[in-house]
Amino acid sequence: MKKRVVITGLGAITPLGHSVRETWLAVKEGKSGVGRITLFDPTDFTTKIAGEVKDFDAKNFMDGKEARKMDRFSQFALAAATEAMADAGIGSGSFDPDRGGCALGVGIGGFRTIEDSLRLLVEKGPQRIPPMTIPKLIANIGPGNVSIHFDLRGPCYTMTTACSSGTDAIGSAVRWIENGAMDFMISGGVEATITPFCIASFNVIQALSTRNDEPEKASRPFDKARDGFVMGEGSGIVILESLEHALARGAKIYAEYAGYGMSCDANHLTAPHPEGRGAASAMKMALTDAGMKPEDIDYINAHGTSTPINDPTETKAIKEVFGAHAYKLKVSSTKSMTGHMLGAAGGIEALFCTLALHEGFLPPTANLEEPDPLCDLNYLPHKGIAGNIRAAMSNTFGFGGQNGILIFKKYTA
Repeated sequence: MKKRVVITGLGAITPLGHSVRETWLAVKEGKSGVGRITLFDPTDFTTKIAGEVKDFDAKNFMDGKEARKMDRFSQFALAAATEAMADAGIGSGSFDPDRGGCALGVGIGGFRTIEDSLRLLVEKGPQRIPPMTIPKLIANIGPGNVSIHFDLRGPCYTMTTACSSGTDAIGSAVRWIENGAMDFMISGGVEATITPFCIASFNVIQALSTRNDEPEKASRPFDKARDGFVMGEGSGIVILESLEHALARGAKIYAEYAGYGMSCDANHLTAPHPEGRGAASAMKMALTDAGMKPEDIDYINAHGTSTPINDPTETKAIKEVFGAHAYKLKVSSTKSMTGHMLGAAGGIEALFCTLALHEGFLPPTANLEEPDPLCDLNYLPHKGIAGNIRAAMSNTFGFGGQNGILIFKKYTA
């Protein structure tokens, strides 16, 4: 029999704050973390805005020598994981290191390190490449740094499935606990790709919003005037733990994992299937895995990227899966406030679903002023609402046709 898996710790570094508390309070109030880019000079770029993690100093979260060996994405991962482990009450010497691991979603990896080192190569030659270039940029080094820091000797790996990476990391990490191989896993997602090359590359394919004069209103999922997504960065981490292990140590429990689904559109490199075929398939798979009916879900944290194609396609997929119940669901996109954190999106949005269940509060969709006629569900515009929800679904979709879905439910003994 599969072991039950619960969430016992949370950690966050986001455009809205350097902690879960800061981030969640801002989300509840519908505040935006988007502004003009400061990490580089965006003057010559079509898009000049992003959801940056503001005033982040890694030395506030870890030893300075340790921080210097990491790309920004690894620093985010360790900072968020440190908060999550402390929140869970899992400290050094309190666990069997062979029965704890780390699985993180990383969509791209150390882009800043790649760009900085390539610039040195071109300007000063091959001998000037820093020795830590490869150890800083590789995508698996995020969970690697976390595992080294906490002495976790179980599974340590990265899931890279574009914007579904964080979701798929959590879905994968759960399996180690369900089958009894691990007592707990640090999981979620991380990304730090607000760099010149990355912004320019997304601009070339016209994916990003260019509402540069109103940054805080640029991410507007399901709104008729949306013009593209806003890139965000940061990390969202959850501590997944077997119920048995959590109860034995008297841990607090936020919510319970219920189900996971993963599929591929098999349709296009960047565009979703026009009828939401793969998204619907993954949602149905997650419901089956959870042993739930569509009517058991009360809230969906939508992928809701604020792009012309994604939002109506996701709406179609939700209607396909939920039928008449789709119009009874509460749906919102927290990307309206954080921006799209790419590989970190699934991690932070799983965290938001967890808090929605734990606190009985459903976050809003900011900036939804005039809904697209093709997007006609209840997207909780502007203000979140209190509500005692039984189960929440988190949707994530990515380039390559990736679809990842997680379901969490209220914990009951």
